[in-house]
Amino acid sequence: PGSHGAGGHVEGELLVRGPNVMLGYLDDAEATTAAIDPEGWLHTGDVGTLDEGGNLRITDRLKDMYICGGFNVYPAEVEQALARLDGVAEAAVIGVPDPRLGEVGRAFVVARPGAVLTEAQVIAFARERVANFKVPRSVAFVERLPRNASGKIVKTELRQT
Repeated sequence: PGSHGAGGHVEGELLVRGPNVMLGYLDDAEATTAAIDPEGWLHTGDVGTLDEGGNLRITDRLKDMYICGGFNVYPAEVEQALARLDGVAEAAVIGVPDPRLGEVGRAFVVARPGAVLTEAQVIAFARERVANFKVPRSVAFVERLPRNASGKIVKTELRQT
């Protein structure tokens, strides 16, 4: 539905439907209704784009998206930009409350051993590579990013810091 079948790098939630897709969650009608719409489309929670050739690129998770000044921000794009800064081992970005813009980005950066990075340097680097509304407004330097058993960054823990 919506941008289904669209090309030209249209960004949206990945929906799937077919005989290989689950019928629902066992004994959980509420979760089933939240995940599968009336037309049978499973809402995966993944955000992606289709290029002109019909190739799918998954870019982020819908639940990680935040809204800054009315614009959707998908943290993976900002994280990938920050990862290109010399001295950055890895980065994670979350939305934090802002009285004027609703939410703004906060970056959590793990520096490479021996690297000396400043908040101003990280923000300036981001400003050169992503739209202004996507630029993190603050940076926290951390020793490591919290991960779950499968190795994914646990952003809910970052929101509690």
